[in-house]
Amino acid sequence: MAADVIDYQIFGRDMQFVEVELDPGEAAVGEAGSMFYMEDGISLDTVFGDGSQQGGLFGKLLGAGKRLLTGESLFMTIYANQSASKRRVAFAAPYPGSIVPIDLPSLGGQFICQKDAFLCAARGVSIGIAFQRRLGTGFFGGEGFIMEKLEGDGLAFVHAGGTLVKRDLAPGELIRVDTGCLVGMQATVDYDIEYVGKIKTALFGGEGLFFATMRGPGTVWLQTLPLSRLASRIFAAAPQRGGSQGEGSVLGGMLGGAAIGGLFGDDE
Repeated sequence: MAADVIDYQIFGRDMQFVEVELDPGEAAVGEAGSMFYMEDGISLDTVFGDGSQQGGLFGKLLGAGKRLLTGESLFMTIYANQSASKRRVAFAAPYPGSIVPIDLPSLGGQFICQKDAFLCAARGVSIGIAFQRRLGTGFFGGEGFIMEKLEGDGLAFVHAGGTLVKRDLAPGELIRVDTGCLVGMQATVDYDIEYVGKIKTALFGGEGLFFATMRGPGTVWLQTLPLSRLASRIFAAAPQRGGSQGEGSVLGGMLGGAAIGGLFGDDE
């Protein structure tokens, strides 16, 4: 099925959203919870599978199975313009970063991305799975070796945390990155996992045990703030016993009532 041809505009800087313009009869597909707003005349429908409208029960089960393997919901939402004029629907980024438009025809019809990067796409784009060929990638990839594969001839949108970096790799050119910092890549890029090599570096270097290695030719998209890194920083800064952390204070977490009483003595 050919994908719908949609127009779009991206707004914002740190917390972006993409507004998709739909002609009568056109539709966009989005992850659950990604919709920001939609104009009157757009209907939404929850579909079983990946939203690519594959025919028959087998096609729907196949699409649902792909999403289940990537850890995503079995269902997706389709936003269709049922009015007689243009209508708009917007999708918001889940955390600070950039929304990246992916023109699939210019990339050979395929794009490989992290399983949490996909935001929305034109109806007709298939959201499937991309198994990595090497066993090491599956066990040590950090973000999981099952990545998402977007296929079709339409537009898709993915989200990158923090600052987006786009690198064009020449044939044979190699780049090593933290496993979580990979947003996506062309299908022509060879992707693997490489061991850091030194036990001391692995344990105390703060970069983990493995790097993602990508070898050209092809384009890769990188992010400075993967969701896993953001979550770990928030968890580390959060109070572990409830109450206020007292950030910015010399006394820090000791500012609870009992702690203050212990510092200055009980006033009998």
